[in-house]
Amino acid sequence: MKLLLKFNLIFILVMAIGVEASAWISRGMLQDQAKEEVLSGARLIMEQALAVRAYTSTQISKLLQNQMAVEFLPQSVPSYSATEVLATVRTKYPEYGYKEATLNPTNPRDRATGWEVDIVNSFRGDPNLKEVVGERDTPTGRSLYVARPLQIKDGACLVCHSSIEAAPKTLLARYGTANGFGWQLGEVVGAQVVSVPMALPLARAEHAYRFLVGSLVAVFVGVGLVLNLMIWLVVVRPVTQLSRLADRVSQGELEAADFSTGSRDEIGTLADSFARMRASVVQAMKMLDS
Repeated sequence: MKLLLKFNLIFILVMAIGVEASAWISRGMLQDQAKEEVLSGARLIMEQALAVRAYTSTQISKLLQNQMAVEFLPQSVPSYSATEVLATVRTKYPEYGYKEATLNPTNPRDRATGWEVDIVNSFRGDPNLKEVVGERDTPTGRSLYVARPLQIKDGACLVCHSSIEAAPKTLLARYGTANGFGWQLGEVVGAQVVSVPMALPLARAEHAYRFLVGSLVAVFVGVGLVLNLMIWLVVVRPVTQLSRLADRVSQGELEAADFSTGSRDEIGTLADSFARMRASVVQAMKMLDS
């Protein structure tokens, strides 16, 4: 087997191991970064919802108190405002979602269903649990969700939700008496759930992964070509020439031109050693002839 072929086989093996290891590490890292990006986006939406709730509670509700005696205005309810604002965002980005999933809501659209019920129950079962992060499949693709508990911390909420008798007449006239009552102070009644699509960030991560692997392969191929050229110029060609000269001398061509590399490396040392050996052989032949 030729020396250059041996080198290339070893180089290809090393390249394959290096690319595979780099690809495995980089793919996991890029996917983790993509998920962290999605999670950051979900938490930002959650903070926006909390900001809308706080704004409604501190500035809007008090302005509508007089009208509430005549007609119940859901715009005075923080959860309603947050849901409406983010529903407007969903008109342009329908794959994003926000819901205040409640086990026993006044507004039927807020009722928790399926997997949302499990999230609410997890908060109810563990008072120390402040956030749940997970993934689920949706019709538009893989989605990441962030959920936080909806806990009754303000006694003002119980004015509308403690009992039918205590609830405002205007509220009963709008939503009826079937749902949204029996809440208690400190109780977890639901969960704020934000859903963010993962398709685009993961697609970008996959694109970056393929580009990285392709770049690594291209770099290895380039390095391999340069190394092949260097080995051929520095090692293979001089050794081949020296081998041919040795064959000629061994066949009796004692007058064949000397081989000199002009270098002080191992190949140069080998050439010098061969020249000394050749000189000794020529001297020995001359002594035999005489």
